Amino acid sequence: MLSSEQLAALDRDGFLVLPGLLSEGMLEALRKRVEELFEEEGERAGGEFKQEPGARRLANCVDKGEVFEEAIQIPEILAGKAHILGDYKLSSLNVRSTNPRTEADQPLHVDMNALPDERGYWVANTIYMLDDFTGENGATRVVPGSHKWGKRPQEAMGDPFAEHPEQILVTGKAGTVVICNAHVWHGGTANRTGKQRRAMHGFFCRRDKPQQQYQKRLLRAETQARLGPELRRILALDDERNDELSREVAVTSGFLK
Repeated sequence: MLSSEQLAALDRDGFLVLPGLLSEGMLEALRKRVEELFEEEGERAGGEFKQEPGARRLANCVDKGEVFEEAIQIPEILAGKAHILGDYKLSSLNVRSTNPRTEADQPLHVDMNALPDERGYWVANTIYMLDDFTGENGATRVVPGSHKWGKRPQEAMGDPFAEHPEQILVTGKAGTVVICNAHVWHGGTANRTGKQRRAMHGFFCRRDKPQQQYQKRLLRAETQARLGPELRRILALDDERNDELSREVAVTSGFLK
């Protein structure tokens, strides 16, 4: 589902921008459900995993609506994950909505603080733009090619909050999806506008690594009962090795009390 040119760009830069990948129907359904969840969960929103000053968060989204199940199965996204990781699984599905008039950028970072290991890359992310990403409203900054450097930003920069001379802003219209090798240096920027800037993040890991959010223990029985074989594979629901890998992470992170 991705061309050789697109895959080459993903290898070279560490990310690939796919404008208009979300249909209008899916985009509107995601926006609607996200706002319903923010209203329903109120101050609890994101509390299963992370809450953040200056942003609204949601976590465990696979369990919160069938539109999320559809979004993680888009063929181009799965093709990108397979290209980066080989045998992959979903690690977490969260929403981050940057509040209006936030003043600070995120530090440049790599997801899970991860460096490639002897088998290669093992984390990959997906940014679903639920609103336009612009130079003023908190678009993600990325340092192209940094996934190949074998270093974390904090090890190479005096201040990871500072602007990197090679960074670019990834902008695009709502409905755009960005596939990321999550070893690439990246971070959100300040939202200087008067509106929220909403994004969903589909985080994947290699099959031999623990999930950030242990899906088998998070998803309600009624959710799991309706999932077909492909979604069960993506979520590693029938993978005993994943149970061993992810259980301890889930307890440590507070997902399992």
